[in-house]
Amino acid sequence: MHSQILCGGTAAVVAARRVRYILGCVLGRDGWMFRTHEVKLLNTASGDTVKIGEITYKLKPPQNPELVPVKHISDSLPQTVAQHLRWIMQKDLLGQDVFLIGPPGPLRRSIAMQYLELTKREVEYVALSRDTTETDLKQRREIRSGTAFYIDQCAVRAATRGRVLVLEGLEKAERNVLPVLNNLLENREMQLEDGRFLMSAERYDKLLQEHTKEELDSWKIVRVSEDFRVIALGLPVPKYKGNPLDPPLRSRFQARDVYYLPFKDQLELLYSAGPNVAAERVSQLLSLATTLCSQESSNLGLPDFPVDNLLPALHVLNSFPMLSCQQLLHRLYPYNSMLGKDGRTAVEGVLSRFELLDGHRQPAPTTILSVSTAKDVEGHADITLHVVDKDITFQVPAGVKEPRPPKSSPTYIHTPSHSQLLAEMIQSHMVKDICLIGPKGCGKSVIAREFAEMLGYSMEPVMLYQDMTVRDLLQQRYTLPNGDTAWRPSPLVTAAMEGKLLLLDGIHRVNLGTLAVLSRLLHDREIDLYDGTRLLRWDRYQTLKEQLQLSDQELQERSVFPIHPSFRVLALAEPPVVGTGAGSNSRAQQWLGPEVLTMFLYHNVMPLAKEEEMGLIQGLAPNVPMEGAEQLLHLAHSLRKTNDPTAQSLASSLSTRQLLRICRRLSQHPEESITHAVNKACLSRFLPSLARASLQKNLMNCSIQDATDPADRSLDYLCMVKDGVLTIGSVSAPIYNADQKMKVPDVLFYDNPQHMMVMEDMLKDFLLGEHLLLVGNQGVGKNKIVDRFLHLLNRPREYLQLHRDTTVQTLTLQPSVRDGIITYEDSPLVKAVKFGHVLVIDEADKAPTNVTCILKTLVESGEMILADGRRIISGPHEAKGRPNTIIMHPDFRMIVLANRPGFPFLGNDFFGALGDIFSCHAVDNPKPKAELAMLKQYGPDVPDAMLQKLVAAFGELRSMADQGTINYPYSTREVVNIVKHLQKFPDEGLANVVRNVFDFDSYNKDMREVLIEALHKHGIPIGAKPSSVNLAKEFPLPEVKMTGYWTINQGGNARRKLLCPTDTRPIDVKGPVFLRVQKYPCNRQESRALSFTEEKAHWQIPMNEVNIICDVTTKDDVLYVATCNPVSLYSMKERGEIIQCIELYDVFPRTISGVWQPFVTVAPLGSPLDGQVVLHEEQGNTVLHLDLVTGALRRLMISPDSDQSSSRALNWWNSKEQQAGYKMCRDFSHKNWLLFYKEDSNQLEVLDVLEGRVHSISLPINLKSVFLVAEDRWLLLESNSNRKFLLTKPMHMAAEDSGVCQLHSISEDSVNSGHGTSSAELSIPQMLSCEQLPNENLSAALNQKIVSPNRVLVDTDSYAQLIVGFPDLMSPNEVYSFKRPVNLSAIKSGDSGAHAFFRGGLRSATAKQENCVSLISVNQVVRALPPNKVPLKELYPKDVTPPMTAAYLEVTDLNSKKLKYIPVPRSMTVSPYTSWVSKVSECDVLIAALGSGGVVTVDMGGYVRLWETGLDTLQRSLMEWRNMIGSEDGRPIQITIQRDSGLDVSAPKHGKIDPHNAPHVGGNQWAGGTGGRDTAGLGGKGGPYRLDAGHKVYQVSQVEKDAVPEEVRKAAREMAEKAFKERLKEIDMSEYDAATYERFSSAVRRQVQSLRIILDSLQAKGKERQWLKNQALGELDDTKIIDGLTGEKAIYKRRGELEPEYDIVGHSGDGYDIELVTADKIPKNNKQRLKVLKVMHAHAQFCMSGDYTLEGTEASIKELAREEADEHFVVVLSDANLERYGIRPERFAQVLTSDPLVNAFAIFIGSLGDQAERLQKTLPAGRSFVAMDTKQIPQILQQIFTSTMLSSA
Repeated sequence: MHSQILCGGTAAVVAARRVRYILGCVLGRDGWMFRTHEVKLLNTASGDTVKIGEITYKLKPPQNPELVPVKHISDSLPQTVAQHLRWIMQKDLLGQDVFLIGPPGPLRRSIAMQYLELTKREVEYVALSRDTTETDLKQRREIRSGTAFYIDQCAVRAATRGRVLVLEGLEKAERNVLPVLNNLLENREMQLEDGRFLMSAERYDKLLQEHTKEELDSWKIVRVSEDFRVIALGLPVPKYKGNPLDPPLRSRFQARDVYYLPFKDQLELLYSAGPNVAAERVSQLLSLATTLCSQESSNLGLPDFPVDNLLPALHVLNSFPMLSCQQLLHRLYPYNSMLGKDGRTAVEGVLSRFELLDGHRQPAPTTILSVSTAKDVEGHADITLHVVDKDITFQVPAGVKEPRPPKSSPTYIHTPSHSQLLAEMIQSHMVKDICLIGPKGCGKSVIAREFAEMLGYSMEPVMLYQDMTVRDLLQQRYTLPNGDTAWRPSPLVTAAMEGKLLLLDGIHRVNLGTLAVLSRLLHDREIDLYDGTRLLRWDRYQTLKEQLQLSDQELQERSVFPIHPSFRVLALAEPPVVGTGAGSNSRAQQWLGPEVLTMFLYHNVMPLAKEEEMGLIQGLAPNVPMEGAEQLLHLAHSLRKTNDPTAQSLASSLSTRQLLRICRRLSQHPEESITHAVNKACLSRFLPSLARASLQKNLMNCSIQDATDPADRSLDYLCMVKDGVLTIGSVSAPIYNADQKMKVPDVLFYDNPQHMMVMEDMLKDFLLGEHLLLVGNQGVGKNKIVDRFLHLLNRPREYLQLHRDTTVQTLTLQPSVRDGIITYEDSPLVKAVKFGHVLVIDEADKAPTNVTCILKTLVESGEMILADGRRIISGPHEAKGRPNTIIMHPDFRMIVLANRPGFPFLGNDFFGALGDIFSCHAVDNPKPKAELAMLKQYGPDVPDAMLQKLVAAFGELRSMADQGTINYPYSTREVVNIVKHLQKFPDEGLANVVRNVFDFDSYNKDMREVLIEALHKHGIPIGAKPSSVNLAKEFPLPEVKMTGYWTINQGGNARRKLLCPTDTRPIDVKGPVFLRVQKYPCNRQESRALSFTEEKAHWQIPMNEVNIICDVTTKDDVLYVATCNPVSLYSMKERGEIIQCIELYDVFPRTISGVWQPFVTVAPLGSPLDGQVVLHEEQGNTVLHLDLVTGALRRLMISPDSDQSSSRALNWWNSKEQQAGYKMCRDFSHKNWLLFYKEDSNQLEVLDVLEGRVHSISLPINLKSVFLVAEDRWLLLESNSNRKFLLTKPMHMAAEDSGVCQLHSISEDSVNSGHGTSSAELSIPQMLSCEQLPNENLSAALNQKIVSPNRVLVDTDSYAQLIVGFPDLMSPNEVYSFKRPVNLSAIKSGDSGAHAFFRGGLRSATAKQENCVSLISVNQVVRALPPNKVPLKELYPKDVTPPMTAAYLEVTDLNSKKLKYIPVPRSMTVSPYTSWVSKVSECDVLIAALGSGGVVTVDMGGYVRLWETGLDTLQRSLMEWRNMIGSEDGRPIQITIQRDSGLDVSAPKHGKIDPHNAPHVGGNQWAGGTGGRDTAGLGGKGGPYRLDAGHKVYQVSQVEKDAVPEEVRKAAREMAEKAFKERLKEIDMSEYDAATYERFSSAVRRQVQSLRIILDSLQAKGKERQWLKNQALGELDDTKIIDGLTGEKAIYKRRGELEPEYDIVGHSGDGYDIELVTADKIPKNNKQRLKVLKVMHAHAQFCMSGDYTLEGTEASIKELAREEADEHFVVVLSDANLERYGIRPERFAQVLTSDPLVNAFAIFIGSLGDQAERLQKTLPAGRSFVAMDTKQIPQILQQIFTSTMLSSA
């Protein structure tokens, strides 16, 4: 308590009264009214005695008077205190040890000290903490001149010299430490380490009667003084935190409850402290304090009010009577920042009760007017404050430097709120130490610095960290040059002695017990150190000096030092985690508890208001573009306002400090996009997906649009060095002139745009003077980028790699013991600081946070204290007159590398803790293009196809790692290694080399399956054998025969040459309507994974299973697929990632019971209309034009009579006859014109899409079908006679000369008859090519050299026909046919079809799609046939059942004259509308040509397969495929050792033949030896030929897993089955049950596995954290290295472990808490798990309808909040139809966020329509998920669990 400094004796008078009252309550009716105890000092001849009441105590003169407390007793003693003192005296006279127990605060200590001062006893004080060990109490070893010996510690000193041992904080000590004292307390006995034995005075004296003192000394027996006593001070545990007392220890103490002083005494005390304050205000304040200390308030979970701080607070009120009480209370009891909502309302209730809610009016505006050194009082300053409207001058302690007037600093921008804060801080500073609370990056440190400079203080920053021990705070051990151990005072101690302002940065991090050690320093300004030094308060020191008449020198020899009167402590902390109770883990511990409350006065640093922050930014980054800064602030403030923890954690990465950094960058590079800056600051690439979504949502809400995609800028990234200037992209920097060239890294680096962009960004920040932080997965090139960056800048680098056990010491110095002396070598960090190098810190996330926190002081204030006592400081002016300093070189920079936070890098969240002070850059794997380019540089000879496969496969694996399906993020590093191998050993197959990476996973079954699936998907045939080639069987084609002529009649006969009139009109266009283009991911699988077939790849179109595919067509590499139930169009690229889909459901509504069956064909248009298609619906003749990019849909009205289609719609379902449909010919759609006709009509409509015109041509015949054989020649079939006509038309139909089309009839003659054939035999073409075969193909097909126009025609009777000369030559055209043995139309649709059981006799009408294509360039005709039209008997041997197939592709190859049938696997699903399906196509697939040598098939289930049929391309692919597998020829590998034997080769000879054929190695005599010379043999040199005499030639055999003999495999299988059955028997589960369970579990096995991995990792993170210190085994604790030297045992540390737990509760229409699994009854085996499933299932079957989602959620959240845990999760699984039950989404959102402690999330499972998506929009960002497939649930859960790792860091 400081009251003494300020007002001499009053405090004590009041204290005495205060105590009296409590005693009144305690002593009952004969209380203090009747017996007031007086304390008297009587001087009698026999020596001095002290009398309290009637009890007297005889004083003894102290041996060491400097150890007796002074100035603790005040002039007037409150009665209560006197009562306590009297009680202690009674116990003292009885020889008993006492325990003063009571609430936190200095009162108990003060009473103990008062008693010791009264009785003139010497004191040994020790503050216990979790770091106290028995050596601190008994004996510690020290080394003096090379010898270790024991030095007695406090307990032993006190015992032997008759002092009083004061132990403070018993509840803080580890449980195993204090029992050391048990025997000493009980029997006054103790065995010491050095062999001495302490013995109680009585027994010793008895022994003395029989033995001499010398004898006893030789037995090493030491007498314990009869005056030795112990006074223990402790808090009551359970009410407060700590370890409960050990029962044996507790029984040895007498206890006394020392509660706060009674109301009356307190009141008098306060009255005297604040004479200017109205009496009622004082009593109201006190009443409030008393209420908040009551039992009731602590039941509400409110911490005790710091009653002792009322005194200093009243001094402030006394000087500033205009302050509102509420403001003052906030400083004493900052309830707004430490309590949850309930707590706040409770406190405000009490406030209003005592009429203290006067703070609603504005806080009194105060500003500091002037600061000047005080004339009259040394070490003080006069401050003038302007409060409300008057000036008040008062004195406060000040530093030794000259104070600086306010507002004179150039780097500190004044804002009104901060000026107010500083003024308030100065008020508090008048009376007590202060603590600033505020979120990180809000300016606490800056304000502290300004405060210190204003008052002329030197600052001493001390960064606190989680594992900090008391030794780190007060004194550390070190060795002197001669090897002696010694203690070095910490900065805290030197600051106290020199009168600095001690800045304790981060008191929220440090353990409470460690902090409690400081309470004596803060309350009493006294502290005892480890080496026995004592620091005393200034006035006490002076009194002591006078009383003992000693000089400073003499006192210092007795190790007593004064604490400088100006010394003050300023603590900085982040706001307490609101709502955490006695949280078990240290991260969430509510640091602001009752103990810490008594230590400081608290001030909140509020985040700045928007305008102030804007002013600040403009002041510090003058040229920042205004618009950008506005947007940034808008975003930051909108994030800060929310109460969603995710948004809060994002807001913390956009603290004022980050915003300033972004703005500084913007002012230099105004063109940079804000989105990029924000994403960089928040590291959005590595945020859990929830947080990322939330950030995107907020960016959208603040209308911050992303500028161009950086991918577009990838081309202009140059990187060059010219004239000493380095330019990367658009940024330039001068090159550094390095003094140590060998430290400049030089690295193999291939430029790629992505890394250049990162380096450009780094350079921007580097030039702004920032330290950089690079975060990314392993192996993405962080080190390479940094090395390259430094190489380009020519900067020397120092490298430091951190790991789990790095300590602060190793970070700064490397200690080593030489000749028993510890010497320190500078670590790279210190070297970098000294010489201005760049320090690269690798794997920063692996080190404990306390270590990396040290970097914060270095980066922020440029100061840091090394383990050997030297200090790094920022500027040379600071160094003046300070020894042991290292001045930081101006060029020093840090580049920190860390893995991304979260799973699977089990590091600490470096970014969360320190991301704020670095400029962050996310480094990602290069984009596929960049990666490909880079790999090409590593492997110039590796085929491109291979590289592409690798890039694609690894891309997929990475995205799986991001989603959490696999837990290892495969990086570029791995791919580069694979490519390097392939480059050096090109013969080894890719499939083999990738195992170098994936063999790590070969024992994890699930992981292996996932990997193999992913590699196979991208066509890396891992596991395939070179022999597994399954190509279709080939049959010979029948001979080609010339079968007839086609003659085009051109004669002058008018009947034969018909003119067809045309007329032209513009199209009527309706629309456009804009439809949504949906994008689905395309899960393209390479098919040639395990074996090589014609099939290249396959994927599924995302369509509904009732839908029916009705058309497929291609253009270049784009596929279009149309479906007709409902009508929709899908488009996808052959190698693309996405499938685009447009649903035309609204355009073609499904009408009555699906009788109308629309049929759609697609025509893709060509340039300049790329990406647009025309859709034609055949029955309604609807023509639509659709733009797939924009989704614009227009209807083209072609026929003027299209109105009749609507009238026809009325009666179409009555007509039995299938309507004749309209047809579209699209062969020339790439030229943007299409032809439409109706069957049996005589009109042709030609649509020119570009000109928007329709030319309609009237014919004299009725049409059956039209084939466009060329752009100006069309083949027409007449409808009844099947006669053929050729229509020729002018190439360009201009409107003016409505060109005349001529119609020529074609007569067909067969070879044999020579005259016209009857119409019955006329062939009906199924397909006629519109281009001709190239001449070499034509020649090959006809086996003769020939050059001629030609067309390929296919009908049911032939495999293929060639019409040579058609359509250009007018002479008779020869027809060559490859005849079929049986006409296809003659084969009945038999019963052997794949789905024959589906569609017995349903194939009524002819199918609409012919499924036949000609591949002109490879000379093939491919058609899809149903299985019944294929000669299966010839395809498959007798005993083989043909597989179930959808169809066969019949490939007729006219080059090789071969025919083959490729089976198309049957579709997974088929629409139930079977008759409709059968009208589309006669087999279950549709086919279209793709590229030059292949086709694409789409089966009725929407499965797309790409086939390669061209022979040359197949050959090439097979070669590539075999190369990928590698040539393992199965020959044994020989190991040949070449020995140079030194003997020359004589003439070669066969050598002697050994009759015994024994093996010979070496020499040159025998034939058939190995490794010799001259003779015939193997592996030698100089012999004539290789001769193998059958010996072993050092061989390595190919051991393959497949080579396990069959019986062994069988035995293993049987063993497994037997074990399985036994297990079932054991858990009493039937095999049927087992199968049922297996069915459920196999569906989710992989996801469960990945969830396990995630939970384990979260857990592992927890396990990593706890270090148990002072262990007798474990890892050496660096801080104890010297204790190790001296021979201590407990110098190790170990890690502690913990496990998570969970419950499952159901909710349904029956109620909201249907318990399924509780935490204490987790199902142990499959039977119990199945039982849970059955309960769920049965319940769902029989429950009522209704919805208890809300109640269930609310109940779970409330229940969880009660439990103690690190993290609380509630996951609600529900369907999304809340609306149906009348539940408002807003209400649900409210429930989810009802308790900030509990992370609640909702997962909506597969919902109707877009309900779930709508719901998601109303719920808070990142709190809700939609799972359309239950497989996604584990991934969602993973996102949930990993998300909080970030926000709670």
